[in-house]
Amino acid sequence: MIERIGVIGAGGWGTALSLLLGEKGFPVTLWAYEKETCENIARLRENPVFLPGVKIPQNVSPTNSIEEACRGKDLVISVSPSHVVRSVMGKAAPFLDEAAIILSASKGIENDTLLTMSGVLREILPEKLRTRIAVVSGPSFAREVALHAPTAVVVASESEGVADAVQEALSAPHFRVYTNPDVIGLELGGALKNVIAIAVGVSDGLGLGLNTRAALITRGLAEISRLGVKIGAHPLTFAGLAGMGDLVLTCTGDLSRNRTVGLKLGRGKTLEEILAEMKMVAEGIKTSRAAREMGRHHGVEMPITEQVYLLLYESKPAKQAVVELMSRELKTELG
Repeated sequence: MIERIGVIGAGGWGTALSLLLGEKGFPVTLWAYEKETCENIARLRENPVFLPGVKIPQNVSPTNSIEEACRGKDLVISVSPSHVVRSVMGKAAPFLDEAAIILSASKGIENDTLLTMSGVLREILPEKLRTRIAVVSGPSFAREVALHAPTAVVVASESEGVADAVQEALSAPHFRVYTNPDVIGLELGGALKNVIAIAVGVSDGLGLGLNTRAALITRGLAEISRLGVKIGAHPLTFAGLAGMGDLVLTCTGDLSRNRTVGLKLGRGKTLEEILAEMKMVAEGIKTSRAAREMGRHHGVEMPITEQVYLLLYESKPAKQAVVELMSRELKTELG
């Protein structure tokens, strides 16, 4: 039974999950990397940088000690930016109880290894915990979850018992949780939708219209599904909340950081200028590099991902990327 919870990462999503669980009555220890974030939560009962204007319950205790956040906890939620999950959870590993459940709430692919976040956790956690890993994904902007907008997500684990325990812990009247055994499908859907959202943002920034947006979302889902099925994911996962649901949200929602990056690129800003303006991480920037390499490694054609990579890392003009996508060799839709 889950009674004590630690959350590793006090960005918007980590704070929203802590608030959700705190409101359910769980004692939650929330680890923040930034000392200022920890002090603000303790003093103001608010995270003004990452989730401003939302009050945090008293039973959510902020800390800068990763040991305090992990020791004696039944559920530890990993929700750091994907590119630091290895280092952060590596430091957490010695303090994890061998019966704990580890829930990955970060969305991304590690560039050097091409591992999803559960793959990273399997490499760095003690052997007994490798069957205690779950992942959560789905269309869930942190601010809307914190404000009790009805939201539905999916939890996946290779262990049905682990998935059921997390489902019960997270479920609330405004937060519906489904389960799914397809861990890799959930993770690829959650990571790769950020890349497609950048492409959609570029299209919207160029003013190309709704037809173009719909085509990019649909064909983006096709290339995510092609890669996922090649690696072993269940195709129906990509028609669900962690696939189509999260993709639509991230490609069309004004709260989407990845769509915002694309919008600004489409309007002529450089990536350096965009990053200088951002306080939070847009995961699609780093994931586009890993996704491109993963597609090439598995022999899967991913034309939208390829163009996003070229836009971000080789300064390709956005209009040229669109022309090349539209002038590719003609194909059957189902191929």
